[in-house]
Amino acid sequence: MTQTLSSSGPVRVIAIARSWLGTPYHDQASLKGVGCDCLGLARGVWREIVGPEPFPIPPYSRDWGETGPREVLADGARRMMMPEIAPSAAGPGALVLFRMTPRAIAKHVGILTGPDTFLHAYERLGVIEEPLAPPWRRRIAFAFLFPQR
Repeated sequence: MTQTLSSSGPVRVIAIARSWLGTPYHDQASLKGVGCDCLGLARGVWREIVGPEPFPIPPYSRDWGETGPREVLADGARRMMMPEIAPSAAGPGALVLFRMTPRAIAKHVGILTGPDTFLHAYERLGVIEEPLAPPWRRRIAFAFLFPQR
């Protein structure tokens, strides 16, 4: 039997993502209310919308300036069958990947909560919602939609 995934509604994605607000920052963790990093936040939202993660996440570096031949986060989202959209078309509920330095691979993850706001996990601050100010907006390299079962 083949499973078909369609995109999950933005209202549901945003409500689930906001339920993570205040979760402390903890590198490579993904436990609501206990600790997570930016990828852990996205993983937790995935689990609440879609179900168990389809493959284990290997350890990863915290280096936002990391370079390399592969866009590991974008490739992972594609492997999870998340529909990819143009960053310019990304609206509330979309998962966005940020390239923090011009020649680096995309290493930061956020979820759009409005036309000019997003939610992410940030070191020392935990999970926060903040304005998608121009310095953040211009760093968006990829955008994906959360599927639903």
